Amino acid sequence: MKILNLYACLGGNRYLWGDEHDITAVEWDEELARLYQERFPKDKVIVADAHQYLLEHYKEFDFIWSSPPCPTHSRFNTSMKTKRKMKYPDMRLYEEIIFLQHYFDGKYVVENVIPFYEPLIAAQKRHRHLYWSNFILPNNLSGRKNPDLSRTKNLVKVLSEFHDYDFRKYKGKQLLYKIARNLVDYEAGKTILDIAIGIVRKENTEQTELF
Repeated sequence: MKILNLYACLGGNRYLWGDEHDITAVEWDEELARLYQERFPKDKVIVADAHQYLLEHYKEFDFIWSSPPCPTHSRFNTSMKTKRKMKYPDMRLYEEIIFLQHYFDGKYVVENVIPFYEPLIAAQKRHRHLYWSNFILPNNLSGRKNPDLSRTKNLVKVLSEFHDYDFRKYKGKQLLYKIARNLVDYEAGKTILDIAIGIVRKENTEQTELF
């Protein structure tokens, strides 16, 4: 399959996808892109605006995974409303969902946090994430137990162990703990891709049988 991995970060979702697919990863942070390429040398890594890249290249792919920036949607925002300057929710999230729903012929998943407001478009809630997709996801995406971050003193260390990656390699400008929290459980990423592949194979078989 030709796969587009948008806002790729360090490839938490991609970790168990293997090397048999043609994967293009888009990430705006040059340091994250460098580390992603180091981690997945066979992937094509592009430093660019993922939102614009989707608009210009969506027809080239069979499966698209997008994880748009989540800070302005996070429930943490409501607890900080008296302590920081607030921002409008970043509506690129919904732009991508609507765009993929109506224009993309392949399979897609848009992943984000559970927001502080009622989602404007219905999603599939799994653990602490919401997924917008054109196929049904199982209730349990991973058999791994997520660490209790509310009781964790060394968050980066705990998440490094959970994601099997040393986040201290990152030397860029973003905060390490934010990058560590952004990664999707790699087993969930594999489960979702496997389901998409199974659906595509079934559809292709049915099409072949028609002829």
